[in-house]
Amino acid sequence: MASWAEFEAAQPDFAERVHRLMSSRKHLTMATLRRDGSPRISGTEVQFADGQLRIGSMPNAVKALDLLRDPRVAIHGPTSDPPEDDPGRWTGEAKIAGRAIELETDGADHSFVIDIDEAVITSLGGGGLVVESWNQRRGYMRFVRD
Repeated sequence: MASWAEFEAAQPDFAERVHRLMSSRKHLTMATLRRDGSPRISGTEVQFADGQLRIGSMPNAVKALDLLRDPRVAIHGPTSDPPEDDPGRWTGEAKIAGRAIELETDGADHSFVIDIDEAVITSLGGGGLVVESWNQRRGYMRFVRD
């Protein structure tokens, strides 16, 4: 796992693009695991501060309780449809998978730092779907799917 700062240091251009995509709109989607192991989708907002990627939650919200029980999380950045007249201009979408670590809070809400296992941008170009990804073990990869 890597902090946001470690991701930025390892792959600054890619991290900046992930940041830009995830900040392009206020509301994102996150996946957590319910007690029985089934997935739960929730809305979330992200903050980038002090070299960290953070999310928050209201007190005792089910997504926060999920993360306290099992810290695995995936966050999907906002997406839009590719422009019909020029799909290659689509900015794509960003995804991050990692683990949530609760910060000390005043009891009024939950606040988590996300350590990153993998960051992904999916876009169009080069005759297909472009998938770019990074993780701390293997670094950056890019490939095009037809």
